[in-house]
Amino acid sequence: MPAASAPRASRAAARRGKTFDHEGIAALAKALAHPARVKVVETLLRRRSCIGCDIVEEIGLAASTTSEHLRILKEAGLIVGEIARPRVCYSLNPEAVAPLRAFLQLVEAAPAPALPE
Repeated sequence: MPAASAPRASRAAARRGKTFDHEGIAALAKALAHPARVKVVETLLRRRSCIGCDIVEEIGLAASTTSEHLRILKEAGLIVGEIARPRVCYSLNPEAVAPLRAFLQLVEAAPAPALPE
């Protein structure tokens, strides 16, 4: 993609010597783009220990629906699940958000565009 048509954030990143994994950032954002998944992450943030089936009770959705949301978060790398028979124990993977955080920090630091009056 020519530099003139690249998104402003990508051009700014390139000027700073940074390049972004566009697919990875989009996958992280997509994984967080549902209120139930945000609630799952919020629930895991409140807990110091990993939790399994308790998530279903806290989220208030059907077990199969909660399981699908957990699968999406796990696929994006935002959570990890370990088998602790007879259940799966979930916890956050804080390092997974680093690319999204770096991109959002760049966006936040960007100067506001001058709009015509």
